[in-house]
Parts: sequence; C-alpha cells; structure tokens
Amino acid sequence: MIDFRSDTVTRPTRGMLEAMINAPVGDDVFGEDPSINQLESAAAGMFGMEAALYCPSGTMSNQIAIKCHTRPGDEVICASNAHVYIYEGGGIAANAGSQVRALEGDQGRITATQVSGAINPDDVHKARTSLVCLENTSNRGGGSCYDFQEILRIRQLCQDHGLALHLDGARLFNALVHKGESPAQYGEVFHSISICLNKGLGCPIGSILMGSRDFIRQARRVRKVFGGGLRQAGYMAACGLYALENHIDRLSEDHLHARRIAEGLSRKSFIDHILPVETNIVIAEVRKPDTAAGIAGRLHQLGIRVIAISPAQLRFVTHLDISAAMVEKALDIIEDL
Repeated sequence: MIDFRSDTVTRPTRGMLEAMINAPVGDDVFGEDPSINQLESAAAGMFGMEAALYCPSGTMSNQIAIKCHTRPGDEVICASNAHVYIYEGGGIAANAGSQVRALEGDQGRITATQVSGAINPDDVHKARTSLVCLENTSNRGGGSCYDFQEILRIRQLCQDHGLALHLDGARLFNALVHKGESPAQYGEVFHSISICLNKGLGCPIGSILMGSRDFIRQARRVRKVFGGGLRQAGYMAACGLYALENHIDRLSEDHLHARRIAEGLSRKSFIDHILPVETNIVIAEVRKPDTAAGIAGRLHQLGIRVIAISPAQLRFVTHLDISAAMVEKALDIIEDL
C-alpha cells in the first residue's frame, strides 16, 4: 500500500533508530534526561526563544499553551477549521474552560482585519478575549502558508489589546522551507509556538512547545496535570534531535511530490477542483455524483490509501516514507481510474 493518509504514518529511519539506541536518558520529571534537555535547548535556540517543553503530541502542546494563556470564561480567536478547534476533542472548553470565536479564513488563514473585528470590548456581558491562535501550515487549508506580513499585523493587534498570540506550528517547517523563512522570525513574533516532530520531520512521537521561561515553567506544571510527565523519554527525544539536524531541508521533496499528485488529479473528470498546493497536502474536491469516500474506496482497492475528510473532499499527504517511485506508481493508478 502507498499510504497518503497523513505524514504521521512514517516509521523511524535507520539514523533515528541508531540515535535512539545510543541516547543517554534519565528521569525527565526530575529534569534529568539529557537527551530531552538537549532537544528542548536546541529547539528554543533555533527559534530564539527562552525555553521549551517536550510533549507527547501536538494536541497536548497546543492545549497546554491555551490553558496557560487563558482563564475559564475567556474567548479564543482562531480559524473555523483550525486544528485546535475541530481536531482536539473540544479541549479548549474541557481543559481551559474557554470558548472559541471561529472566523472563516482563506484556506485556514485569518487576517488582522478579521481579528480586529472579533476582539470583544471590555464589557461584563462579553467573554474576555485573551488569545489568538494561528495555524501554519493549515491542515484543512490544504497545507497553505501565512504571509508573514499578515502575521506581523496580527501581532501588532495583539500587542495593542493585550492578547497572547500562539502558533500551532505542527507543520511550520514545511512553511519555512516553502517560504524561505527562518525559525527566528517566528520566535520574535509569537508568545508561544508548538511544533510537531511526528509529522513532516518523521519522528514516531513528540511535539515541542516554546515560549518564555516563565511560560514554560507554567506549561511544565500543566503538562503534569494533563498526565504528560515523562520519564526516560530521551529515546524518543533523540529522534527529534536527529530530525532537526537531518529532515528539514528534505521537506522540499514532499512539496514536489504533492504538486505531482495534484497535477495528476487535476486531469480526472471526477475532480472538480484542487486547493492551491504550497506544501505537502493536497485537498481535492470531488465532482458529483462521485463522493470522496467512494473514490477513496476505489483507490484503496488499487493499493493507495487516502482520507475522505468530508463528503466531497479527498486528502493526500506526502511525507518521508513516500518516494518518487511511489508517486509515479500512484499517478499511473490515478490515470487509469
């Protein structure tokens, strides 16, 4: 099977496995795991942020950040299809006791103008707006990337209104590679950033939350409350260190593969249109009377695994375990479909 369901399906490379075997470890709850400490320091250094916290998943790191930035009864601004809103099990309400002001974005990207109009006045009848969450790249936006100048405008609004700004950067490195931007640019703008190691970077597990020392001190406490205290997790952290050193530049290959898949799909009569492809995600709208589930089922029978993310939308995600030969084989199958 050629598996395009997600970039979370990758398996550790030989280099990662060797790094795991050789990793020095300790008890991270005591702050004694040298591999985790090294990973946290390396990530914070890349982004020019003061501190970092290793977490089991991107959902946990996002939810920790939201809880740290808000208090019960607050309101969080994000896109209506943001991962923190639609894919994290209602965590904003359950974990932080906050509600969401969901804005209709352009492929998951919201603007400073929209944010400005969504900030509640200082009125006892209104929830206190305390946090803006952006997602870059946007999963449901087809891997779309923010214009950095728009991010700067949103940051200025947050500064003017005393709001925190968090980045769900699960696939941020895809955006950085595509746009030719640096981690340090983002570290200067956001109060907190979450990056996933278990997506484009190909690790089996892990996410890193970054921010100020005080923020990360609070985040470590919340992680413990969430049941995320780690012991000898340096074996996993070693994969993250390996990925940061070896798997960032290669993301451009995944982007090329995604564009090839999009080109092949665009020639099929059952495809109505495809969202613009910038990184490693292809979202194709299926033309009636066909359905996304129906097309996904036919592809599965032919050896290709994809996800129907809505009744009319198919999602392909390219990743470390997808080779150029696999892409060409998939294109041949799609051509005959």
